[in-house]
Amino acid sequence: MTNTSARTAVLIFIFALVTFLIILSSNNSEEPFNYKDLKITHHNPPNIRKWGIQDGYISVSGNKTLHSKCNSCVLVTSSSHLLNTGLGPKIDQAECIIRMNDAPTTGYEKDVGNKTTFRVVAHSSVYRVLRRPQEFLSRAPRQTLIFWGPPIKMVQNSKANLYHIIERASSAFPNVSAFVLSPRNMMRFDELFRAETGRDREKSHSWLSTGWFTMVIAVELCNNVHVYGMVPPNYCSKRQHKMAYHYYEPRGSDECTTYIQNERGRRGNHHRFITEKLVFARWASVYNISFSHPEWFKDPDNSN
Repeated sequence: MTNTSARTAVLIFIFALVTFLIILSSNNSEEPFNYKDLKITHHNPPNIRKWGIQDGYISVSGNKTLHSKCNSCVLVTSSSHLLNTGLGPKIDQAECIIRMNDAPTTGYEKDVGNKTTFRVVAHSSVYRVLRRPQEFLSRAPRQTLIFWGPPIKMVQNSKANLYHIIERASSAFPNVSAFVLSPRNMMRFDELFRAETGRDREKSHSWLSTGWFTMVIAVELCNNVHVYGMVPPNYCSKRQHKMAYHYYEPRGSDECTTYIQNERGRRGNHHRFITEKLVFARWASVYNISFSHPEWFKDPDNSN
C-alpha cells in the first residue's frame, strides 16, 4: 500500500470513528420519547391552585392583577368536533369561557358561542390575534388575554419585542386586560410536565402545547372546568374517519395525523398531544375537570 493510500485509509477510519462517537453522544444526551412507554402513575399531582397567581402573570396593560374569579368555567377547544353540535347557546351561558389562540367565533356562533372571558395565546399566534382586532379585541371588550412563550421573546426587555407589541395593542383597547406568563411561571409549566411524565421537556425535544398551558391556567382560575371538543388519549387508535385539526380550517391538517406525527417526532420540537391528554385524564378527578363532545372514559386506566 502506498503512503497516500495509507493516509487516506487512516483519515477514513478517523472520520468514521468521530461520526460514530458524535451519534453515540447525541443519543445518550437525549431522552427517547414514546408515549406508549410512559408510566402515568396515580400520585397526587402538584397543587396548581397554590402556585400563586400574583407572581405568575405580568400585567401588560397597567398595574392590573389577574384574579381567580370563576367558580365554573368552560374551555372551548379549536377542534372540528365542535362543528354541527349547536353548543353555542349553552357555552355562552357559562360563568367564564376560555378560548385558545386565534380560534374565531364569528361565523361559528351556533356551535362555539360568541362570548369570551379568557383567551390564552401562544407567542407564535400573537400576530394572528392582533392583526384582527375586530374579532379578538373589540368583539369581547371585557376579556382577559393571557400570552405565553419563551421569556426571551416575551419579557419587557426582550429584543424580540413581542411584549412591546402586545403593550401597544393593549393601550389601544383599554377595556381588554393583557398578561404575559412570568419567566418563573414558564419554568413551573416545564417542571410540571417533567413531574407528570418523567420526561425532561428539552431533552425529549418536546414543546408544550397551548392546550397544556390553557388547561393549567383553567385549573388555576376555576374551581370546575368543562372541556368541549377535546378528544381522549385513546381516540386516535379507534377513530373511523378524518377530522380537521381546527374547526375554522376545514381543509387543514387531519387531527389524528397531527397528533401521532408529533408524538413520534424525535428531531426538532414537537407537541406531545396524546401524552398531555393522558395527564389530563388523571387530573380530571383531582381538579374537577369533565369532558364532552366527545365524551371521555371514566377510568384513566382504560385509556390505552
